[in-house]
Amino acid sequence: MKLSQVLQQGHRVTLTGLALSVTCFSLFSGNIIGSGIFISPKGVLEHSGSVGLALVVWVLGGGIAALGSLCYAELGVTIPKSGGDYSYVTEIFGGLMGFLLLWSAVLIMYPTTLAVIALTFSNYVLQPVFPYCIPPYIATRMLSTICILFLTWVNCYSVRLATRIQDAFTVGKLLALGLIITVGLVQIFGGNYESLTPQVAFMFNKAPSIGQIALAFLHASFAFSGWNFLNYVTEEVVDPRRNLPRAIYISIPLVTFVYTLTNIAYFSSMSPEELLSSNAVAVTFGEKLLGMFSTLMPISVALSTFGGINGYLFTSSRLCFSGAREGHLPSLLAMIHFKQCTPIPALLVCCTATIVILCIGETHNLINYVSFINYLSYGVTIAGLLYYRWKKPNLYRPIKVSLLVPVCYLLFWALLLGFSLHSEPLVCGVGLVIMLTGVPVYFLGVYWKDKPKCIYDFIEWATYLGQRVFFVVFPQIDPIEVAEWTDRSSFTSKASGPL
Repeated sequence: MKLSQVLQQGHRVTLTGLALSVTCFSLFSGNIIGSGIFISPKGVLEHSGSVGLALVVWVLGGGIAALGSLCYAELGVTIPKSGGDYSYVTEIFGGLMGFLLLWSAVLIMYPTTLAVIALTFSNYVLQPVFPYCIPPYIATRMLSTICILFLTWVNCYSVRLATRIQDAFTVGKLLALGLIITVGLVQIFGGNYESLTPQVAFMFNKAPSIGQIALAFLHASFAFSGWNFLNYVTEEVVDPRRNLPRAIYISIPLVTFVYTLTNIAYFSSMSPEELLSSNAVAVTFGEKLLGMFSTLMPISVALSTFGGINGYLFTSSRLCFSGAREGHLPSLLAMIHFKQCTPIPALLVCCTATIVILCIGETHNLINYVSFINYLSYGVTIAGLLYYRWKKPNLYRPIKVSLLVPVCYLLFWALLLGFSLHSEPLVCGVGLVIMLTGVPVYFLGVYWKDKPKCIYDFIEWATYLGQRVFFVVFPQIDPIEVAEWTDRSSFTSKASGPL
């Protein structure tokens, strides 16, 4: 199977319905809307301090995502490479910056996001079993681990099976959101909107600090994460100059509208205290309003999160491929099974990192952790857009946004990260430290070309062993690209040997 076919199947796993063209529905249902809307409302309300400010955070969060998406649309058609942020930063700032972004994505962003979604899955599955208390720590971790291991096996076994799971489980998130919004509107039309009136909605028990509001935005941004995934498939999009902006203009306002309605529905039936004390907000909502049909809610959310884990697993493997192609990761991570065409080594690395994070993190701290690093990478990438404009002013740009768009985003970005770091120095600082550990790894593994022969021999042996154990080979790509790949890679100085 050719590389383009493998990646095209990967697109359908991550972005439901997006293989040859961009549709607003696919971006809306298969990518941006995920498990975040079932996780983040509690964190947003907790840090904002009132119902009214929480709703404002949700609306502004959508606006910020729209600004970032427009910047990424310009980058996507100006630098038409797979790999998204990583490819843009590598092209603009060079290997070190690109490697640090890749390092943080492989070690932090993807595994932590997977851990959060897996914990949400286990909480929603177990909450009906433990209706009067928080599900036991060991039980949630064991179920999350089983889920991760099972879906890793599915993705290792068959791309087609993983695709079918993604398509089928997309229904779960739409069913859950549809139920919440419909029942909430019925409540509001029935006169149950006391907590939404301005005099009540903006009532603070304690005025939040700017740092707390910044953390509220981080939690909201977790629900909006995914707006940049379209850039991973820019080369496959039909007429990106027209379709990328169209998807942004229609889909992100629509997602923002749905998220805001979902939160309004929550507040129409639950007091802020009830929402904050709930371990699974949608389950509590269903128990209060759906009666005998309340079991539909945890089932729907569990289906949604199950599909989200599946999609993220495959996306992580595609990022590993881009990194290995640039010589920033071991070439073994870019290999696929010779028969099933599945990226087994990359999937196993992501699975292992996720299970480690599952054992050491708590959901809301993990959200702060991953959202901070996500925003850091977004800001660096969008700063690269401005630098690229200055560096190559005459370069043809099919899409060229107003300078106000990246400038406004970066101003918000700087304030958000600064106040978040001030409010949660430990959580956010750990992410920075892990990212910076990539500096010595880059100079030792990538920049240092004249390594001793024994190191090259060990890498060659390890790659050969990995091929024999996992039955993997390089995907079929153009000979020119193979030559470029071999020249750039510092991890494979010699042929890896036949399988």
